[in-house]
Amino acid sequence: MKRLSIFVVTLVVLVSAPARAAEPAPVTTIPEGVVIGNVPVGGLTAEAATEYVRAQFALPLVVGYGTYVLEAPTESLAVPAVARAVQQALISSASTVVPLQVTVRKPALRAYIAEVSGRFARKPVDARLFLRQLKPWISPEKDGREIDRAAAESALSAALITGTRGPVVLKPKLIKARVTRKSFGPVVVIKRGVNSLSLYNGMRFVRSFGVATGQRQYPTPLGRFRVVVKWKNPWWYPPNSAWAKDLEPVPPGPGNPLGTRWMGISSPGVGIHGTPQPGSIGYSVSHGCIRMRIPDAEWLFNRVTVGTTVFIVSA
Repeated sequence: MKRLSIFVVTLVVLVSAPARAAEPAPVTTIPEGVVIGNVPVGGLTAEAATEYVRAQFALPLVVGYGTYVLEAPTESLAVPAVARAVQQALISSASTVVPLQVTVRKPALRAYIAEVSGRFARKPVDARLFLRQLKPWISPEKDGREIDRAAAESALSAALITGTRGPVVLKPKLIKARVTRKSFGPVVVIKRGVNSLSLYNGMRFVRSFGVATGQRQYPTPLGRFRVVVKWKNPWWYPPNSAWAKDLEPVPPGPGNPLGTRWMGISSPGVGIHGTPQPGSIGYSVSHGCIRMRIPDAEWLFNRVTVGTTVFIVSA
């Protein structure tokens, strides 16, 4: 009976003893003076530092182009390794600068630059040739411009990696017009009414010649044409026309109807050529072609090119 009492007392003591309370986990903060990239995080917890660094990185990147100011969407262009940097910051000594590794999304960055370039690009405008008051007139060329994409990619990538937020000034790249007033070259103007041919170098007058043009039933065509072929010492082949029926081809030589030079234009069967009949110059007697004295045709042949514009007017 005595043993039972002792057991009961011991049991009561064990059951009624209070349980020990759980100790709270210690709060760890980043040492004072620590910087991640260029963001101060000293004294912050890992969670607070992560949010703060992400928020700072997400600030838009200011981009300048001329008088325009844009904001590039930073988060869509690059990915920062924030979690890794914060873990490094926790074990760093005070006043340490912890680098923030940033991966630039190259395809996204290039697409952004292309979009911006498309908004501000200006295509070059070539000089264009017109006939005004029976003389060549060439409109001034205009150079184009676009963003220098290679330089833009380099500058924006650097800003994203270093964490700076600009402004990053994008540089324009000049695009030269392909055709300018100075580079236009020879232009021929033929006045059918007075049987004259004038050569211009661009808009600058060079020389005029008397010519023979087409007779009434075979008129020289009016309009804008170009030289499409040049032949020295050409053969003459009868055209498919009633007036040339039963005629035979004529080889190069003194009696060749084309003289020594042929400059065919983009009107079928029509060209500028020499003639062994200098007495026809000044009259409308040809079958549609433009006849010149043989020395004049040779001189002109050396100064026009395939592609030279030829205006034929009724004046």
